[in-house]
Amino acid sequence: MSLPNKSTPDLQSCPIRDVLDRIGDQWSFLILLELQDGVRRFSELNRAIDDVSKQMLSRTLKRLEQDGFVHRQLYPEIPPRVEYRLTELGRSFLVPLNALVAWADAHHSTIRNCRKTYDAAP
Repeated sequence: MSLPNKSTPDLQSCPIRDVLDRIGDQWSFLILLELQDGVRRFSELNRAIDDVSKQMLSRTLKRLEQDGFVHRQLYPEIPPRVEYRLTELGRSFLVPLNALVAWADAHHSTIRNCRKTYDAAP
């Protein structure tokens, strides 16, 4: 795989940049991890990821839906009920995502120690 030059106007022609640009943020990862156990309502996601604002959660869910990772189901009730679940594409992404989580868990203390060493250096 060759990455396009930064001066290339169409970065979306590079799959890794295009995909990571959309799902590489912390909120997308956390939402996908939360949805791996099943259907969740907006309020459940907001409680589970307590440091995300409602606006950011809504925006991120819309992007994940637009990209085909998440399915949004609206039930015509009063008040309206909305549920989110992973699509097949979203479920397929759990394999590399959980591998990344496992890698981060295994190496987190090493990375933190490296940061401390770097910050303490003259």
